[in-house]
Amino acid sequence: MHLTDDQPIATAGRRDPDDRGYFGAFGGSFVPETLVAPIDELKREYFRARGDSAFQEELQALLQHYVGRPTPLYEAARLSREIGGARIVLKREDLTHTGAHKINNALGQALLARRMGKRRIVAETGAGQHGVATATASALLGLECVVYMGAEDTVRQAPNVLRMQLLGADVRRVEAGARTLKDAINEAMRDWVTNVGDTYYLLGSVLGPHPYPLMVREFQAVIGREARAQMLAQIGRLPDAIAACVGGGSNAMGIFDAFVEDPGVRLVGVEAGGRAIVPGEHAARFAGGSTGILQGTRTFVLQDEAGNIELTHSISAGLDYAAVGPEHAWLREMGRAEYTSAGDAEALDAFHLLARTEGILPALESSHAVAHAAVLARTMRPDDVILVNLSGRGDKDLESVARALDHRREGSRS
Repeated sequence: MHLTDDQPIATAGRRDPDDRGYFGAFGGSFVPETLVAPIDELKREYFRARGDSAFQEELQALLQHYVGRPTPLYEAARLSREIGGARIVLKREDLTHTGAHKINNALGQALLARRMGKRRIVAETGAGQHGVATATASALLGLECVVYMGAEDTVRQAPNVLRMQLLGADVRRVEAGARTLKDAINEAMRDWVTNVGDTYYLLGSVLGPHPYPLMVREFQAVIGREARAQMLAQIGRLPDAIAACVGGGSNAMGIFDAFVEDPGVRLVGVEAGGRAIVPGEHAARFAGGSTGILQGTRTFVLQDEAGNIELTHSISAGLDYAAVGPEHAWLREMGRAEYTSAGDAEALDAFHLLARTEGILPALESSHAVAHAAVLARTMRPDDVILVNLSGRGDKDLESVARALDHRREGSRS
């Protein structure tokens, strides 16, 4: 862990990257020359804000009174009985204002942008939840907001496009490449390079150049702090395992963070297995990827032997991305966290299972974690506990679910 005098410790047990932004062999800051100075400015201001009690108090007040934190910890007893095996407990991030964990980070970074005198926000979004959260935070603080979204994602996440527009955001469709999250990030970064004077890039996951992976994890760590205290108060002990979906990996890092120092708690990240673990059909970086550099950071990437980024696929727009956060790559290399995948069909089945047994519609992203928790539970004892981070609600995915069901019915008739 590397700390300097201008990086005060705000919480015990903090795990900072080194002074170059690396978690072990992963991370760093790979940016064009025009972004070196803005990144340096961002680092200075973030570390100052992290140690500024007034900044932290304003953020905590908003999280409590605006976002609705703490979110509940709920034991899904009917789900657990249906599956068999371990008890399953849900951290209900789907109950936040805007319906997902993304608002925690969006508010933190929007406050930082205002502190830095930036009046214009640019962001990327895949599933639309980060875009909605960014548009929400921008509206609250009176900031101009531009959100880049892949054209493919604007179709499958149309309700969130309308929500962003109603909140005052300029939603810009990206037609390049696969027209999904990677391409939206490319366009958002191009905008930032062009308008660095008045623009703040509000990155949505534990990705990108340092300090973004650290900063986003810190703003999402409230999930794990709450869950730890709630587990002790409600269940009487820590969980045996934690399952969370992993696209870039912000919700997973947010809940893992408070438990990394507890070796008895298994940390399980669930990637998108898509249709099959073959190139172009999935987004499981640890199943089919290798170390590489993408959009500012060194991490695990889906790429071919020549280093070209492969196409990805997932039923969930938020997991449909070719790289994973560098801290996840580091935790896996150390053996502290394990990573697996759930396919489209498994996620869809888990969506229906949670709806039917608990009356909860999970986001398709979160459904991947529920799917693996069901598999894991059957290998565990009835008194074991699995904590699942239910990172978002499924309202946004109803059209995708309906289309998938239509395809499934057509397939069964053929």
